[in-house]
Amino acid sequence: MASGTQGNGKDGTGEGGSDAAVADAKEAAKAAAPSNGETVRVDSWIWSVRLVKTRSMGAAACRGGHVRVNGERVKPAHTVRVGDEVRLRHDGRERVVVVKRVLRKRVGAAVAAECLVDNSPPPPPREAVAPAGVRDRGTGRPTKRDRRELERLRGLGAPDGGPGAPAS
Repeated sequence: MASGTQGNGKDGTGEGGSDAAVADAKEAAKAAAPSNGETVRVDSWIWSVRLVKTRSMGAAACRGGHVRVNGERVKPAHTVRVGDEVRLRHDGRERVVVVKRVLRKRVGAAVAAECLVDNSPPPPPREAVAPAGVRDRGTGRPTKRDRRELERLRGLGAPDGGPGAPAS
């Protein structure tokens, strides 16, 4: 986006869906692709296709064992090729993608979606991931009984005669 606008159309109106803008983005993606037979580092590729926000986050995920290529844990410098399956555990869910095109540089979201096949399981519904023990707004401060109930739900209660356990 050499004009300084972020994803906007050429006319600067904020509508990025024009055919010319998409064609320009695809041309930039072709320029970002390595030449024939080259490979790309896995941390760079997962950043390029927008699976992680920064390249350093991609490298940290690799070092932490959260990235697998074709079933094997990999280091950040591991190379990916077309057809490789990349599994990434990030933000509490697992992403499973197949590499369709390798990229060296970050591209727009529409173009990045064309560079991979997403085989990820659907995310869990929002109500299933709601934290336990959330109080309604305006109910005031929890009582001692409420606090103990919350600790019991969270698994923080002292089971073996600790300070929070009932005396026998």
